[in-house]
Amino acid sequence: MTKAMRFGIQTGPQHVSWGELVDIWQVADGLSFDTAWTFDHFFPIMSDPKGSQLEGWVALTALAMKTQQVRVGTLVTGITYREPSVLAKMGATLDVITGGRLEMGLGAAWFQGEHEALGIPFPPVAERIKRLGEACEVIRRMWTEDAATFDGQYYQLKEAYCNPKPVQKPHPPILIGGGGEQLTLKMVARYADAWNAFGAPDVLRHKIEVLEGHCRAIGRDPQTIEKSVNVPPVLSKDASKLDAMLADMASRRAMTLDEAKAGMLWGSPDQAIKKIEAYRDMGVTHIILSLRAPYDASQLELFAREVIPAVRQQVPAAR
Repeated sequence: MTKAMRFGIQTGPQHVSWGELVDIWQVADGLSFDTAWTFDHFFPIMSDPKGSQLEGWVALTALAMKTQQVRVGTLVTGITYREPSVLAKMGATLDVITGGRLEMGLGAAWFQGEHEALGIPFPPVAERIKRLGEACEVIRRMWTEDAATFDGQYYQLKEAYCNPKPVQKPHPPILIGGGGEQLTLKMVARYADAWNAFGAPDVLRHKIEVLEGHCRAIGRDPQTIEKSVNVPPVLSKDASKLDAMLADMASRRAMTLDEAKAGMLWGSPDQAIKKIEAYRDMGVTHIILSLRAPYDASQLELFAREVIPAVRQQVPAAR
């Protein structure tokens, strides 16, 4: 069994102009990246909260209309912010208007300060993750059943209609983001078509082993879950520039240099290829470049020209 590597970008719509977002998405689309993602927040995270922040789903829909090929999603949508029945309708609509390009990213939400500022309830983590599981069930039912009925602990449906249905059959892929080993990864095993996390290869290797254990416990083949990782790129063929580029990126993300080196695609294209191969060898088949404004289109072009062709080929899906 084989599965092709996929490559994407994520652009959190914060501290950035609309024109800059459109430009970098169109660059990625033209370079044949597979996916492009926003994120779901209402004011900037890990930075000045008073800064500019576009709403993730509205921006996503508009960006989807500015591209032709790239598949689109939020990485990820916090289930605390909207009723899952409303998310199901939003997702179905976006899948229809894009001709079947939606990837539905979901997560339990984490930013307590944002919830408190906006007056949105922020339940304890165990409850949020249970809500995430029920949300996946609600969304899938509304996408596949004529009139969905569901009686959960947190969400209820009674003959809920969602027409038109999504273009993709049986439904758009559902991605769950997060790395909690005892709760979140159980939800991934039970509900997700894809999983996304952060971390160096050694961190991801352990979490994939945990996920595989949860899959075995419920009789699911872990190969049926696409595994993806977010990694910021710091790439150059000029070694003399790399230290300054890395220091700048680490500062912008409030990371130490050692953390940046471990968690980023840092170095020459050949070094990036080796790191991607390390992810690939443990079963990761989707690399998502995490970008921060101001964007550097030349790095995407370098990545597309020298990195993607070296690792795009069909790769083993089984470990």
